[in-house]
Amino acid sequence: MIIGDPQLWKDRFITIDERLLTRILHLWAACLAPLPQQPDEDSITINLVHLLGKDPVVRSICHWVEYQYEPFGVHPNGARFSKGIIDLAVLLDWERETYLPYECKRLNVVHSGSRNSLATPYIGEGLIRFVTEQYAEGLPLGFMLGYVIDGDLPFALRQIHAAIDAQKVSLLLTDGPNPGAVVQGIERFATSHQRASKSQIEVRHVLLPFPTVPSGVSMPPAVSGRSEANNLGRVG
Repeated sequence: MIIGDPQLWKDRFITIDERLLTRILHLWAACLAPLPQQPDEDSITINLVHLLGKDPVVRSICHWVEYQYEPFGVHPNGARFSKGIIDLAVLLDWERETYLPYECKRLNVVHSGSRNSLATPYIGEGLIRFVTEQYAEGLPLGFMLGYVIDGDLPFALRQIHAAIDAQKVSLLLTDGPNPGAVVQGIERFATSHQRASKSQIEVRHVLLPFPTVPSGVSMPPAVSGRSEANNLGRVG
């Protein structure tokens, strides 16, 4: 649990996140190199966490980078329980409740001639968990990493913005999406949410591209996805 001025913690989290993003971009090509053309979400995240854990710069700015981190909730009687699994967490020290949470989702998956944006599960199975405090309970900042499988960042960005706009009531959206500074061609934006606990959270989104489709190759038509479970199907 955060003690003290939340803004000071938020400023610290932002600083660490920006430094971590720089290292992710530095390591991104090495992360992609051993992976198949359309890897699953876990394979991408595992390889990324592996590289981050070996990186000397990352080691100097945090205590640990954890794959599939389980934050604890607290029952009224004081017993702890699992609140679910966050794809990636940056631990600042031994304090389990103070961490930078990153939820990772695939976007723009291509199968059988169709492109599935997966913007809907990005929101309904990712972003919403920060709003409900399943993730980042009591914390002022959360992060979304979008793995753009076909490399089409503009399309992925449009689809996510449209999905956020369509679900802004359930997302308790108070501001955004607001664009952030582009870093080495990487799209960033932020959304702000008023949670039921009355606490505010800002979620920072980063879209990371896989290699773009070679010139002269036509992109398949786009479809919107409703869940990761049927992410290869065509959805009207």
